[in-house]
Formats: sequence, C-alpha cells, structure tokens
Amino acid sequence: MKQLILSGLLLGLLAFENPQTPNTLTAKEKSDGWKLLFDGKTTSGWRGAYKDKFPEKGWNVANGLLTIQQSDGSESQSFGDIVTDGEYSDFDLMFDFKLTEGANSGVKYFVVEHSPKPKGSAFGLEFQVLDDDKHPDAKLGRNGNRTVGSLYDLIPATSKQAHPIGEWNTGRVLSKGKHVEHWLNGKKVVEYERGSEKFRELVAMSKYKAPEYNANGRFGEATKGHILLQDHGNLVSYRNMKIKTL
Repeated sequence: MKQLILSGLLLGLLAFENPQTPNTLTAKEKSDGWKLLFDGKTTSGWRGAYKDKFPEKGWNVANGLLTIQQSDGSESQSFGDIVTDGEYSDFDLMFDFKLTEGANSGVKYFVVEHSPKPKGSAFGLEFQVLDDDKHPDAKLGRNGNRTVGSLYDLIPATSKQAHPIGEWNTGRVLSKGKHVEHWLNGKKVVEYERGSEKFRELVAMSKYKAPEYNANGRFGEATKGHILLQDHGNLVSYRNMKIKTL
C-alpha cells in the first residue's frame, strides 16, 4: 500500500513538473475529435474579418502566442479583428487568454460577415475578455454584463474567479442546439438559450436592439458562424485555442 501511495505521489509530481505543452493535443483529445485553431507557430486557419488574408500588421505569432498589439484603444479600427476560416454551429471551444493592465478584447462566435460591412467589429455573440478593474467598459451595460466571462452586453458572468492581470485564464464556450454555456477557469459562469423569449428580451434591452444588428435576421440567432478574436486597441495574448464539433 505504501508503495502504491508513493507511486501515485511520484506520478502527480511528474505531471506537475511536465504539464502539457501549449498548443498541442493529447492522444485522447485527438481521438475525441478536438482540433487546434492555433498551432502556436503560424496564422494558418485565420484571416482578417471581411478580408481574404491575415492582417499584415498588428497581430503577431511569437513564443507560442497569438497577440494583438497595443494601439489606440479603439474597436476594430487599428489592425482589425481576425476570424477562423471555418464556421461552426454545435461546438466546444476552449482558449487561454492573458490580459495586460486596462485591456479589452473578446472572443466572438456565430459571427456572420454581413454586407454591407458594419462599422466596428463584425456581429456575433461575445465572450468578454476584459480587465474589470481598470477598463471603463466593466461599469457600462447592465448589472455587470460587460465584465470578463460575460455574454457581452446581455448576461453577466456570475460566481467567477478570474486570475490576476498578467496571468493566464481559460475560457470555454459550449454550444449545442440552442443551449450555450460560458466557462471561466473551469467554472460555468453563463448559461442561456439562443432565440428563446428571455434571450430576445435581453437583446431588446441591449445595444443589439439597433436595426443594423438585426438587418439580416435576429441578432445572435445565426445557424452557424466564424470564431472571432477582437482587436480593441489593447495588448492581449491567446494560446491553446481548440475546438470540437458536437
């Protein structure tokens, strides 16, 4: 028994000392259907929103990180958002993000590139990525629905435990049918049903009630869409982005 306990402790120590390499998949993840959205080395699988190629500046890949550089703090104006080549409907999406002080970004899903191109960021549902303490957007919206982990401007993240600025956080978006969940650092913080009466009530109380967000159908109710990383003019890094279709 003592030997088994010691062996277990040794295995745990080895796992702690040798964590999974970022931007890789384990054999089990591969067999379960996970795919990397970012390989840690290239921008393969991504392009600029409303563009046919990746932005020439602003976004860079270095040391296994995909980083949007600091500019002027404006939304999607300096270097532009980036989107996946593929579109997704039922999926499990995971990603790590690291904020700098006062930074703002976001991970959008069910993103549809409408014509004509709207001003600002492409339309989609957003997992908010934000420094809640230093960025003013945290105090806007309703009841904290613009804070980190929230469904931006619609549903506030609850009972969340965000890591300090400069440390990595893990986000997750799970979408199956109309049901969607946001997770932050292993804890569910948002849950809702797209297209439900309650969802539409929330849209009607948000910035998304504006006609331009609903010109091509009800906001947030597209059957499929791209994954988007937002340029909001602040320095933010991403890694370990992976997705499994359900």
